[in-house]
Amino acid sequence: MFSALQRAPDERREYWMREALRAAYEARDRDEVPIGTCVVVDDELLAVSGNRTRTDCDPTAHAEIVALREAARKFGNYRLTEAVVYSTIEPCAMCAGALIQARVKGLVYGATDEKAGAVESHFHICDAEQLNHRVEIVKGVLEAECRALMQEFFRTRR
Repeated sequence: MFSALQRAPDERREYWMREALRAAYEARDRDEVPIGTCVVVDDELLAVSGNRTRTDCDPTAHAEIVALREAARKFGNYRLTEAVVYSTIEPCAMCAGALIQARVKGLVYGATDEKAGAVESHFHICDAEQLNHRVEIVKGVLEAECRALMQEFFRTRR
């Protein structure tokens, strides 16, 4: 049986992933690691952000964290139980933990992060039996573009 998130039309998932990609490109242009995230409730955008760790001199200012903070303020509740988070890259351990703490309904991400991904590549935080919440996951949306953006960014750094 497929959930509502899995049954959502591909074009809607792609639409929101493109919003996250726009934020990732903006982050790249600020010399940040090009990851973008948007938070959506009932097909309405609550928040969008790219990484801001260097800009804000804040190691916690990953795109997911910044977007979740903004979404919670706008929503008026730190529990985002109806939210779907779109991220260009598989979230790290900190960000996956934040998704659990916010009780988000779903996560849609573009490319896996074999090195630091904590959703499916390592740790499986979003569906860990030890935790009190599970996040529904859809992966691979606009995967090639999300992966290419990251690879290009790091290739220019070497």
